[in-house]
Amino acid sequence: MASVRGFFHPKTATGASSLIPAPPWRYSGDLLTVEYRTDPDRVRELLPQPLELAEEDPGAVALIWADWQSCSASGSELLDPVLSQYKEAFAVVRCSYRGRAHSRCVYIWVDKDFAIARGLHQGYPKKLGSIHMTRPHPYGPAPRIEAGARFGATLAAADRRLAQAVVTLKEPTQSNGFVNANPMLHHRWLPSIENGKGLAVDELIESGASSFEGGQPWTAEADLELFTSPTEELARLELREPIAAYYRQVGVVWNGGTLLESGTSQAE
Repeated sequence: MASVRGFFHPKTATGASSLIPAPPWRYSGDLLTVEYRTDPDRVRELLPQPLELAEEDPGAVALIWADWQSCSASGSELLDPVLSQYKEAFAVVRCSYRGRAHSRCVYIWVDKDFAIARGLHQGYPKKLGSIHMTRPHPYGPAPRIEAGARFGATLAAADRRLAQAVVTLKEPTQSNGFVNANPMLHHRWLPSIENGKGLAVDELIESGASSFEGGQPWTAEADLELFTSPTEELARLELREPIAAYYRQVGVVWNGGTLLESGTSQAE
């Protein structure tokens, strides 16, 4: 009897065509983070039961740009860069589950198909987008990682620009912000193949880095703009008050999560 292999579609006799390998997944990246406050009701409308608004600073949002190199445990993708390099931009809010604070990604755009597949597995609501951000470099006109350095970041999807920011580094700091600092709380949803039968997969899961290392965080000032679009809703998380901005280089390993609840969602 024939068998097929692979962590994800397409499964084949060898498994070599699988869109993504099995975890652990390893990441090296540059992060630009812009934190601000929005109307807490706009955060609340994105939290399905049983999630609740965070008790402290319920309207806090982090909009994050990331320039990643990623790979499986072998690291082989790093030598075939089309399989390792991608960029993403994502919006994170904070929420409460059974009295414990969590972070939750409510919107995210990536520019590679393998990143979307990983997101489906992890519960991230990933979509295709166009993401660009200034890269630091010690020579030439590119900014160094130093006070006064300026970085630009843009996000577009379906031919419309959704966000843009200019971030100016100020000084070294101790953290990279607070909105994205908790364990991630996500839903994994997959509709039944039979019409009207609801969800075939309905899981509330918690996950985070199994290991982390990071360079010196820098605090920054940010000029952030959000734009409306007929197919995206990021602008509903309107900027009401800036909090802070940050730049940091990080290394992360992701190696699975924890199932908290199953079959209890009221998502439609």
